[in-house]
Amino acid sequence: MRILVTGGAGFIGSHVVDSFLKEGHEVAVIDDLSTGKLANINPGAEFYEAGIGSPQAGDVFKEFKPDVVCHHAAQIDVRKSVSDPVHDARINILDAVRLLENCREYGVKKIIYASTGGAIYGEPEYIPCDENHPVRPLAGYGTSKFCFEQYIGLYNRLYGMEYTILRYANVYGPRQDPMGEAGVVAIFCGRLLSKKAPVIFGDGEQTRDYVYVGDIAGANLLALDRASGLTMNIGTGVQTSVNRIFSVLTGIMGVDTESVYEAVRPGEVMHIALDARLAGEKLGWKPAVALEDGLQKTLEFFRSRKS
Repeated sequence: MRILVTGGAGFIGSHVVDSFLKEGHEVAVIDDLSTGKLANINPGAEFYEAGIGSPQAGDVFKEFKPDVVCHHAAQIDVRKSVSDPVHDARINILDAVRLLENCREYGVKKIIYASTGGAIYGEPEYIPCDENHPVRPLAGYGTSKFCFEQYIGLYNRLYGMEYTILRYANVYGPRQDPMGEAGVVAIFCGRLLSKKAPVIFGDGEQTRDYVYVGDIAGANLLALDRASGLTMNIGTGVQTSVNRIFSVLTGIMGVDTESVYEAVRPGEVMHIALDARLAGEKLGWKPAVALEDGLQKTLEFFRSRKS
C-alpha cells in the first residue's frame, strides 16, 4: 500500500511512518519542518519538504500517488490556539481542507486522521469519556480539530472517501520535543536531565490519560484496513495526575528534586480520560505499554540524547 503521512517528521507522525515501513508499505512524508525534524524521518520513506496547504502539495500527490493519507500535520499548541485562533484555524482547518481537495483530485481511497480526545470534549460530564460525550472544547485547538472531523464526514458523503478518525489521549514517548509547548513528560525529562526544577501549572492534581506513542502507531497501522467510517478514542481510560508523572520520573532517576508551581494556564481541562472500548471492538486495539514502562523508555531515550 502507498501511504502519505503528513507531519511525518514530527513526534507522533515519525513513529507512525516507522510502523508502516516495518509492515512493508511504501511511505512518503510531507512536512514543512516548522516543528518536525529531519532526524526523525525514517530513511526508508520518501520525503517532500512542503506544507500541506502549499501549491507544492499537489505535486506530491501527483508524483507519489498515495492510496491512503495519514494526516498528522497540525498546530498542536493549546495555549497558542487561545492566543492566536486565526493561526490555529488556518493550519488545522483551511490547510487541511486543501489536503482533502488533493485527496479527492488524486483518487485517495482513505484518510486516517489524528484528532484529539484530550481537548475535544472540554471539561467532561463523566470520565472516561466515550465518543458520544458532548463536544465542548475550551480552546481553538479542540474546536479546529473537531471542525475538520466534520469536513472529513462531508467528503465521505459527497465523494465516498473512506476515513477513520482517531481521537488521541495525551501521547508521550521518544522524540517528543522537551523544549516545546506540548508534552509534560518530555518537558519534565528534559528539565530533570538538565538538573532544572520542572514547572507544574496549577496544583498538579489535574489529570490526563497518557498513552505511549508506540501504541498510537499501532492504532494507525490497524486503521489502514479496518474501522472505515468510524471515529474512536485511543487512550487507556486511566487518569494520571501531573504530580504522579513527576513522582514516577524522579523515582526512576533516583533524584530528590522539588518542582515549581505556577498559575493554571487558560484553555486546558482539569480532568480527562478516554473510553477506548470502541477501538477495541472495531480496530482490535488496546494499549500494550504500561505507564511506568513507557516513562522508563522515554527517559532512556532523552538520556541517550544527552550522552
